[in-house]
Amino acid sequence: MGVLDEPGVFDVTDPVGICWHYQMYGYAVVRGLLTEAEVDTVEAECVDAQRRVMAGELPKRYGSTMFLDDATKAEAFANYVEHITELSPAVRRAVTETRLVALIRQVLGENLWLGADRSAGIVYQDARPGRESGYTRIGWHSDWQSAPSLDIWPATAFTIHIDATSPQNGFLRVVPGSHLWATPAPYRNINNVEVPATARPAGGRTATPPPFPMPLGFEKIRGEVPVYAERGDVLLHDAYLWHSAARATDDDTTRRHVRGGWFTGTEPAPELADEFIKNAAR
Repeated sequence: MGVLDEPGVFDVTDPVGICWHYQMYGYAVVRGLLTEAEVDTVEAECVDAQRRVMAGELPKRYGSTMFLDDATKAEAFANYVEHITELSPAVRRAVTETRLVALIRQVLGENLWLGADRSAGIVYQDARPGRESGYTRIGWHSDWQSAPSLDIWPATAFTIHIDATSPQNGFLRVVPGSHLWATPAPYRNINNVEVPATARPAGGRTATPPPFPMPLGFEKIRGEVPVYAERGDVLLHDAYLWHSAARATDDDTTRRHVRGGWFTGTEPAPELADEFIKNAAR
């Protein structure tokens, strides 16, 4: 259990509990890392960057339709702001916060690099479900499947929650312990993106094969659990963990967060960035 008897939720002052749960189940929710004022500043700077993308005040580098279900809506609304650390000092401070980096080192080791300058960098995502939004949800995947040819794994993804999550505004579904399975590289991407011929056959913390295939869509999986977060919580999850996003049930809600990753291994050459971006759209 975690703090307040919430499964998987731990106070930032309990690094032993956080790392134990992460290593065992593949994820942990960290509470208390950011102050309320710090979260307010992250929100204000991200919303302002989103406004500037929508107004055409920023280069196309910061706006993207790559991950949208309906890219035509990007003309009226920006679900994503890429490379947000270049636009928001508060986000840059949050993702390099000393205690956060110390936690990442405990689960990944000392040789780390932040995925801020490659591919889409650190991303602000407004995953609201309303009619103006080009985003709905993302099907089952592991982050490793986004770049199965690159030597950047293992890795840890982080999500800084600006809004608390719930069935009303959407939440994360995970399969605890699935990071320990050697998940095969997908034979095809759910968006019909070709998987590189150089892809490794499988990726995971062990060589144990999954007990059942990963669905390409949103089907129910044996053992899956919901992961809910409060405003300001930081979710850590392993790049090999099976996860998907549940769609909101209320179209008048918002679900905003900042997400990115810490990686190991070799930083990819710039010409290899396309593999990471295209396959991440799964």
